[in-house]
Amino acid sequence: MAYWLFKSETATWSWDQQVAKGPNGEEWDGVRNYQARNFMRQMAVGDLGFFYHSQKDREVVGIVEVIAEAHPDSTTDDERWDCVDIKAVKPLPQPVHLDAIKAEPKLADMVLVKNSRLSVQPVTPEEWARICKMGGL
Repeated sequence: MAYWLFKSETATWSWDQQVAKGPNGEEWDGVRNYQARNFMRQMAVGDLGFFYHSQKDREVVGIVEVIAEAHPDSTTDDERWDCVDIKAVKPLPQPVHLDAIKAEPKLADMVLVKNSRLSVQPVTPEEWARICKMGGL
């Protein structure tokens, strides 16, 4: 199993909207960055990810699961762009703010800290465990 982080602006697609999709989940569509697309192409069904509210909130708020591997993004006819489907698994009891992540020395090499603009990114098992603990899991 691999771990990931999915970023979304709250006004565009929020955790509450993701939860409302239920067990059928939703495409993680609209990604137009080659590196983020390539990360999605590496994902497998059952992989887990953090759901991160970017922009104003800047915090990890929940855990999602990949429920469909990379396939053509339905929001474009451009065959270069793929997406995965994800479903909400559970919220973090305590959202983990970016400031707390940056203040944690063990997370200094996390992609979120070094390349905060990337909308889909890998998370190491150690980073996953640390953020889960910080979030009350």
